[in-house]
This record gives sequence, C-alpha cells and structure tokens, in this order.
Amino acid sequence: MPLAYSTLGVPGLPLAEAARLGADHGWDGLELRCAEGESVHPAMTPGERRAAARTLRAHGLTPLALASYVGVAAPGPDAPVTDALRSHLRLAADLGAGAVRVFPRGGDGPRAEADDRGARRLAAVAREARALGVRVLVETHDSHRGGRAVAGLLARVAHPSVGALWDLMHTHLAGETPAETRAALAPYPGHVQVKDIAGPHDRTPLPLGAGVLPITDCLRLLPPGSWVCWEYEAPWHPAAAPLPPLLASGAAFLAATVEGASGPGAVPDGA
Repeated sequence: MPLAYSTLGVPGLPLAEAARLGADHGWDGLELRCAEGESVHPAMTPGERRAAARTLRAHGLTPLALASYVGVAAPGPDAPVTDALRSHLRLAADLGAGAVRVFPRGGDGPRAEADDRGARRLAAVAREARALGVRVLVETHDSHRGGRAVAGLLARVAHPSVGALWDLMHTHLAGETPAETRAALAPYPGHVQVKDIAGPHDRTPLPLGAGVLPITDCLRLLPPGSWVCWEYEAPWHPAAAPLPPLLASGAAFLAATVEGASGPGAVPDGA
C-alpha cells in the first residue's frame, strides 16, 4: 500500500520542504492541505501551479489529494458550494492530484435534507470532475461521521467521480467497527486517513501505534494498492509533538503494519 502524509501536520511549511521531508522519510505522496496561508490554495496563479507540480515531481511524490474545507451539504444556496468545488477541481487537475477532499457540514437539521443538498451539489460537478480526471471524496466527518452516513449521501449521487474518504478516527468515535465502515464504503473507494489519539476526550495527535485507534484492524481490510494517509492534526493541538521528527517512524510503523496485514488471515480484495 502506498503511503502519504498530510501537510496539515506541517502548517505553513513551504511545499518544497514538505516534499523533501516526505521523500527523505519513506513516504510516497502528500495529501495537500488547501487553505489560505498554505503553499497550495485556489488563488494560485498558473505559474505557481506549474512550479508546485514540478516540485512534487522532482521529489518523486504523488499529490494524493487536495484537502479542501468545502462543506458539500452545508445549509444555504448551492452556487457558492459548487463554485468552490469547481475551483478546487481545476486546481487539483493542474497539480496532478487525483482527488479533492470535502466535508459534509450538513448542519443540525434533518439528515435527509442535508443529503439532498449534498447530492445535488455533487451531481452538479460530477461530469466536470470526470473530464478533469479528479474525484471528489466526502470525508467521514462532522454531520456524517460514520461510514454508513456518508454512504447514504453518496448513494444519492451514484457517480464514479464521487467517492468516500475514510477518516478512521471519526468512524471509530461514531461507534463503527472497521469492518462495518469498510462494508459501507466499499462501493465508493477513496483513500484512508489514519491517526492516533489517547481517547475520545483527548484527541491530541500521538505517534502512530501509541493510542487507541484500530489502525491494524482497518488496514487489514483494505484492498492491495489502497492509499493510506497519516493526518496529524497539528493546527488544532499546539501541545502536540512536532510532526517532522516522527515521519520516519510513522512510515516504518505503517509499512510494518501493512506487511503484517498482508500475511495469513488478511482479507482479500473484494471482501
């Protein structure tokens, strides 16, 4: 399984430095946080986009996805959401990224209404996403923390350019086992975000394997070749240890876990 780390863990770091860290410490790709103040954002000029793509190629790293903050099911009019989706899709295509991560952000109203909004907006951009060669991945997060909730939204779209991003922490905190999440999201495959925490009341990021999240149980369920991304939520937890010194051991932990998950008793592709 190829491994990526999210630049969320190194907020504000120039792209060249984030790429160097990845290449030097055993990572195959980057999930690129796409926000104001970061090296990657929708207001990048054509020249900046070409330079960023060259930087990633020079370090041999795959731009796995743009991690946007678009809320596809957020209350309000559709146009601002679909406009933001399209701008992120074009940026992803320019950088060579295969996906754009989005959040549900469905609010506190009825789930069915949130699903209607999200499905309508995702369907509106699905054809453009396909033409660009980029997928939209809805993360298990906020109003749709569980895999079954995200699957319910995606079933209303039913388009190959729209899929799911499995954030292991959120599905675990939603009460789903990895097997339940995998079964729900299997028709909508995207990459998986792993992390580790001490527990539901202390989500300060920890080195992989040092907390309570069922990383091994998750990875053993994935088809061969699935991308796994370490999302280290540094901006929200200033007391967390810096990520760069942990990158080598994190890659080694995931590589060893993947190797063990591929051994006897592993779940075959299509299970």
